[in-house]
Formats: sequence, structure tokens, C-alpha cells
Amino acid sequence: MKRRSLLQLMAVASLVPFGVTACGSGSDAAASGTVRVTLANHVWTEGIKAAIPEFEKESGLKVELTQLGEDQLSDQYNVKLNAGSDEIDVMMYRPLQEGKSFAQNTYLADLTGHVTSNASWGWDDYQAGPKTASTFDGKVVGVPIITEREVLYYRKDLLEAAGIQVPKTMEELESAAKAISEANDGVAGFVARTNKSAAVTQFSSFLYSFGGDFMDSSGKSAVSSDAAKKAYAYYGGLIHNYGPENVSTDMSWPEAMAIFTQGNAAFYTEADSLYKNATDPSKSKVSDKVGFAPIPAGPAGSKPYNIPSWGLAINSASANQENAWKFIEWATTKERTLAAQKAGVPGPRASVWADPDGTSTYPKDLAAAIAVSAKNGVGHDRPLVVTVGKAREIVGGPIVTAITGGDSGAAADEANTAFGKFLESDGK
Repeated sequence: MKRRSLLQLMAVASLVPFGVTACGSGSDAAASGTVRVTLANHVWTEGIKAAIPEFEKESGLKVELTQLGEDQLSDQYNVKLNAGSDEIDVMMYRPLQEGKSFAQNTYLADLTGHVTSNASWGWDDYQAGPKTASTFDGKVVGVPIITEREVLYYRKDLLEAAGIQVPKTMEELESAAKAISEANDGVAGFVARTNKSAAVTQFSSFLYSFGGDFMDSSGKSAVSSDAAKKAYAYYGGLIHNYGPENVSTDMSWPEAMAIFTQGNAAFYTEADSLYKNATDPSKSKVSDKVGFAPIPAGPAGSKPYNIPSWGLAINSASANQENAWKFIEWATTKERTLAAQKAGVPGPRASVWADPDGTSTYPKDLAAAIAVSAKNGVGHDRPLVVTVGKAREIVGGPIVTAITGGDSGAAADEANTAFGKFLESDGK
């Protein structure tokens, strides 16, 4: 991780969030029965923050909470973790965005002993994908708290009018998209993200379902494999052939979602965590016509991503790790995970999805799609590298080529060469 200029370091280090008192050393915190917790602004954080007095009463510990926006959070970590500071005990982090970098730089404590020592707390209850994404070199370095998967959004009215069943395979999805786009002027058969970086996460489910991945088991680039080339051609081809007219190649989820919610597309693949944008009448013209289903099966089956977007970890430099674990253990119990899920935060535990109370606030077909996706899901939605942003730019290139009708196979070969060179230097 590159060091920032002295002025940047001084500016960030001087930040003391509103309502939070500057802390002393980790040994001082441990001696005084305090645990310092740094969290991101998120609905999960609001729920935990409201329950902290309960934890303090039960544990006899005092929580000093720092709550920051994502950019501030990253700056705080860049400064304090890079400097080996012990001023943070518990840290909320993004396993797929900075997890490998943090683990490789030994910023994250090994939690393996903690998660396996308490059977009633239940590490075995966690879904496989989120667990994999929170593990580095065989060691558990984080506990997932928030998850998401990719699912198929569709217009029930358009399928009914066309006499088409909900697609269960990629072939059926393409056939349905073609039929509906030809029968309805101004309605696209399919829409999804098109920006080469933003589309990578949603393309990943197609890649896995076609039997591919971004890297092979030895860590080398695999984006020019036969499976990857077929996935690039398929995803881009759906949008090129049956997508919106004059489609932009710079769409992330807000733009793609807007096309779907304005009634201008029959099918849309997107993260399940964004579903309320499609079902809220104040945001969607088709709110009462939206259905949900698992990602259709490709040659390798239906393999959507199933990832933890956020997790909790312990700063390896903290001298207060026992108290830090007490907080994490409490914040991630089955009961607290269920409470968060009912408040709209998809949880990583299998038990909360099996509990009718845990799915009571979700559309029934969405809950069913999530259950399938959680079982079959892959624990990453982007290349597992240190410099994630650059990697996404490289492997996303063939997506845009396919969308614009170019030779995505040749683009995949070029991306494979570039990604291979990138992997040789990444993290070194």
C-alpha cells in the first residue's frame, strides 16, 4: 500500500469524528475496559449503534465508537494501519475491495481460533461464499455482516402476455428476451450494467455459470478461456441484440435500474440488495409487476456471486483483542443478524434465511431466489487481487467490446495478456 504525502497524512490523522473522543493506546483501553470500534455509515451500523448500551450492560465494557463515510474510513485506515497504530480495535471493512491488501499487509488479526471455539455462536451457520471471502491463506481474518447476490429481475406482465415461463437457463433467457423485444416497441428484452468496471461484478455470475473465472487455480489469468469467451459474448450479446436502443456503454446500476423501473426492459440482472428500487411505487412505474428468480443456469449451472459486502475484523496491532472479539461475537450472533435482516440488511447466516421471520419483509419469490443463490453462490464478484480497481478496468474491457458488436474473443485475448502482466506485479 503506497504511503501518502506528509500533508495528507497529517490532515487525515487530525480528524476526530463528531461525538468521539480521541483514544489512548490499546493497552490503556484494555486496562480501562474499553473497546474502540470504527464503523462505516450504513443501515447495519445504525442498528448496532442503537443496541450498544445493551452490549455495555451485558459485558461491562465501554464502547468508543467512530463512524465515518466510506472515503473517510479508507483514509483513516490508510493512515493508522499503515503506521501500525493500536488506536483501532474493531474495524468494519470490505472483504473483496481491501481484504486481500489488508491481510497481505498483516493488518488483520487471525480470528480462526475465535470463530471455531464457540459452537453456539455458530461459524458453521455462515454461508460458504462469505466465509471464503473472509479467509486469507487458510486463516479467518473477518466475520461477514452484510451480503448480496445477483438475481434476475423480470416483468411478470410481459411474460404473461407473451406466454413465456420464467427462464431457468441461459438459452431460455435469450429466447425470452428476443421474443419480448420483438413484440413490444420501445421495450428492451434485457438490460444490465454496461460500464466496463461497474459491469464486472454483474458479469461475474454469467462467467461462473458458463464455467469460467477471472483467474485459474494457480492464480493466472483465465479471461481468455473458452468458458470466459462464451460468457463475454453472451452477456454483451444480450445487450447488443436485445438491449435498449442506442445503449450507453457507461451505465452502472442507477442507469440500468432506471431503464427497468421506467418500464423499458423485460429482464434485468442486478444485486438483490437493490430490490426496493424496483418494488417501491415512489421509485418504480412497474413496482407491482416485478418478479424475481435465480440467475438462469449456464453450462456449469446457476452460479451467481454470493458475497459479503462488509465484515468486521480486528486490528492486528491492537493490544485489546480479547475485548474486540467480545464485541464482534455479540454484534454477529444469530439474534443480532436476524434483527439486522428484518431491518433490510441481508445477512450471511443460513439460519436467518431459513427462518420465516427472517424473510418476512422480503417478496416471497425474492427470498426463494436468494436461498438458491446463497446455496450455489461463488464467494467473489471481481478478481481477488490487491489493486481491485485496475483489475476491473482490464477484465471489463471485453464486456464493452461485446456490447458494441465487436470481436469479444479477440478482446478477451488482449485482456488476458494485460491481466497476466498485471498479476505478475500486483501487490509486489
